[in-house]
Amino acid sequence: MLLPFVVMLVLAFTPESQISTGSYNFSLTVENWRSVFSKIPVVRYFINSLIVAGLTALGQVLFSAMAGFVFARMEFRGRDILFYIFLLSMMVPPQVNIVPLFWVISKLGLINTYPALILPGLFGGFGVFMMRQFFLDFPSELEEAARIDGAGTFKTFFSIILPLVSPAAITLGIFTFVSAWNSFMWPLIVTNTEDMRTLALGLAIFKGSFRELTLWGEMMVCCTICTIPAILIFLCGRKYLINDIAAGAVKE
Repeated sequence: MLLPFVVMLVLAFTPESQISTGSYNFSLTVENWRSVFSKIPVVRYFINSLIVAGLTALGQVLFSAMAGFVFARMEFRGRDILFYIFLLSMMVPPQVNIVPLFWVISKLGLINTYPALILPGLFGGFGVFMMRQFFLDFPSELEEAARIDGAGTFKTFFSIILPLVSPAAITLGIFTFVSAWNSFMWPLIVTNTEDMRTLALGLAIFKGSFRELTLWGEMMVCCTICTIPAILIFLCGRKYLINDIAAGAVKE
């Protein structure tokens, strides 16, 4: 499993002349990196992806947690039907929604803007379902104690409940961040200038700029740039993943 990543890193620092001829002498160089950064605005692509993925993850966690709490704890007419509609949205291929979603974004005048890249990713059936399942197992005694002390619904949610389910929220945030970071089709549709391209889109267009000869060293540099941030996010939040969900549990 690790072998492709090792090959990617090695080729990213290998001179192009050695890659094209197949005669490797294990001499390392940063020329591939200089070439990529001189040909395309990698820093701009990186910042765009960081903004889009970061805000999408934060919004997805916030809205999914609030919706999951409502579906798990509050009683109102049509609650179960509305929840099933959320579940049904998970079964619809995302490609089906592209045309109506693009029409809405276009009518709002958001084409080629950050909101166009971020807003569609703020809501999702998977996040709502995941957070609802965690809230169902959350002890209700803490909510009752908070209400006895005079805390309202919002204060109880943000001050007590949300911090205790932080492992689930961080897990959802990691999934959402990686998905938004790797997103290609939607940024391709709603952006039309170079300064708004995300990293995955910009590097894919850079790959398409090759004509007769593929520069594998530069391609491996692009792959490395796309891969490392997602791996770092996972490593920073790995202890909050499902195996450590008990960190937010409360014994009755």
